[in-house]
Amino acid sequence: MADLPARVLFGAAYYHEYRPPYGTERPDERLKTDLDLMADAHVTVIRVGESVWSTWEPSSGRFDLDWLQPVLDGAHERGISVVLGTPTYAVPPWLARQYPEITGERRTGERIGWGARQEVDVTHPAFRFHAERVIRKVVARYAGHPAVIGFQVDNEPGNELLHNHGVFQRFVDHLRETYGDVETLNREWGLVYWSHRLSTWADLWTPDGNAQPQYDVAWRAFQARQVTEFIGWQADIVREYARPEQFVTTCISYTRPAVEDDELTDRLDIASGNPYYGMQDGLLLPDPTPDAHRQIWQTTGVPALYQTADWMFSSRQEPFLVTETNAGSIGFPWDNRPAYDGQWRQAAWALVARGARMIEYWHWNTLHFGAETYWGGVLPHTGQPGRAYAEVARLGAEFESAGALVAGLEPDADITMVYSTPSKWLMEKYPPLAEPDGAPDPASYHRVFDPFYRGAFETGRQVRIVHARQLHDPRGEREGLTPREAVRRHPVLVVPALYLAADSTLDWLAAYAEAGGHLVVGPRTGYADHEARARQEAAPGRLTEAAGVSYDEFSNLRREIPVRPAPGGPLDLPEGATATLWADGLTVTDADVLVSYDHPHFGRWPAVTTRPHGAGRVTCVGTVPGRDLARALADWTAPAPRSPWRDLPASVTATTGTSPDGRRVHIIHNWSWEPARVQAPVDLTDALDGTSVPASTPLELGAWDVRVLVS
Repeated sequence: MADLPARVLFGAAYYHEYRPPYGTERPDERLKTDLDLMADAHVTVIRVGESVWSTWEPSSGRFDLDWLQPVLDGAHERGISVVLGTPTYAVPPWLARQYPEITGERRTGERIGWGARQEVDVTHPAFRFHAERVIRKVVARYAGHPAVIGFQVDNEPGNELLHNHGVFQRFVDHLRETYGDVETLNREWGLVYWSHRLSTWADLWTPDGNAQPQYDVAWRAFQARQVTEFIGWQADIVREYARPEQFVTTCISYTRPAVEDDELTDRLDIASGNPYYGMQDGLLLPDPTPDAHRQIWQTTGVPALYQTADWMFSSRQEPFLVTETNAGSIGFPWDNRPAYDGQWRQAAWALVARGARMIEYWHWNTLHFGAETYWGGVLPHTGQPGRAYAEVARLGAEFESAGALVAGLEPDADITMVYSTPSKWLMEKYPPLAEPDGAPDPASYHRVFDPFYRGAFETGRQVRIVHARQLHDPRGEREGLTPREAVRRHPVLVVPALYLAADSTLDWLAAYAEAGGHLVVGPRTGYADHEARARQEAAPGRLTEAAGVSYDEFSNLRREIPVRPAPGGPLDLPEGATATLWADGLTVTDADVLVSYDHPHFGRWPAVTTRPHGAGRVTCVGTVPGRDLARALADWTAPAPRSPWRDLPASVTATTGTSPDGRRVHIIHNWSWEPARVQAPVDLTDALDGTSVPASTPLELGAWDVRVLVS
């Protein structure tokens, strides 16, 4: 864990170099005004410098490093810390002109056009030479400044899958090192199919037209490792100059195609990410987001906001930094939806409740030029404080009042969900699900994963997301957990869509259940091995004996199918509960049926089964559960949530966690226009004003309100 101040850091990205003077004011007057406004809003951190390589180095080898000094000095005078960025994601025109060969290629031989950002092949030696030079100049100049508490290397890496010649040749070298010879590769990838057998490494085709799943798995993993190496390379350079107490991170956009966040953050001191979310009615509860809605870089719905935060925590299984999030309208000129009053507080406290140690807005001032002219900042185009500034200032005062209590919360978890980035990659190219019009759905992985998460969320259960390798690493690169250790930390383990799974991973999951855990196996889990080869045994592969069921037939569902609980069974299903999108033809050998399909064909198979295994249990869910079924499964698998809050109104959530000093923190939200009242379950103290809240006292929550309490 990085050495951070004992409070939630709070602030914004600040680009004084973008700021035009207003009226007759001078640039230094604008800087003073901005920094004074930040101090008045209880801002404690700003991020600077990561987007302007051409300002740091106007032409090759000519550096201008002094322009940032007044910003850092002014920040330090006001007690504002600084995160300094390296500018390598935005290449200056002179470098692109002098070294056109560094241009990235989205397809072999097809260069990305210049004029945006991240158009470069980050592996190219010419780029690396110039990138290292500017990194060393900038970091050496300012690492000793007392305002600088950490460094962000690059910005939202992994935006492109690079097809450049040098990248492909390194991929071939990687395959040669991994497999040894082409005959081994032919066998492992099944290249006898469609006459793809290689006679020499020179026969390997470029990835543009590839249709072999095994190739795709290796190619995507290789691309992610190039990004991990690039970020680690930068981090190592920065550490040559950084003081011991300064951290090194990068900000992750978690949906970028070449990012494997659990590996990427191994090379860093703390995970950081950029959660952007739809505001206004996008934060209503009950959640109106349709089940078929595709979550992208900008999420929609309160469950998706929490899921993003849990994903960020999962990168290192530690508290994290929010390096960018909504200050106002985000995205594009045609999508202007600034928050309702109170929603800034709600979103920020939700992120802190799930482990955020910093909330930093993108950005301080709305830009007057460029592609993001209408991406709203804390200040509008006028530069005068408005509604967003007032809301941010209120939130800054609250973080100051809460102090160390909420800095680095360990969020509670009733249910743990296993995430598989390689399975997601494969399902993007070879989706098991279809869009409503029958087209392949590249969001298939999350279309399976997300309903399980939302079911837990809607029943008040809190979720911990773990990457498969954080539990068990079949490559032996991580120590991982023993099954018995995992039972203690994760008593309920939900594993949907783990399509790519080594034999040793499935054996570990069976051992987890035998040691006392409740293993919930969702659709597609264990169907293929680590090379994406469909297993020869019935699904779910090596889990069939532990689960007491198997299947070799499965079907997409074009419409929802009603489901019913087994008579006298433990699941209480409401009328209208459904199965969606998928049905495995589960055949019971030694398991209890929990849920059946109400359908003349699919009714021959159970939808959900369960079986004791050793000291634990294995439950198989053969479908993507509709909302009612997902909620019932969460209630049954985790019948006693850790949170003491019960019978909350539909618009209210209660999130609980443990402060670093051991105190219990309760963060209560009302995601609605309608005021709400809840009853305190235990004796509490308001963390923001110090008032006592005895057990059974009614708590009033206004529209879009938050209460922060401690017991």
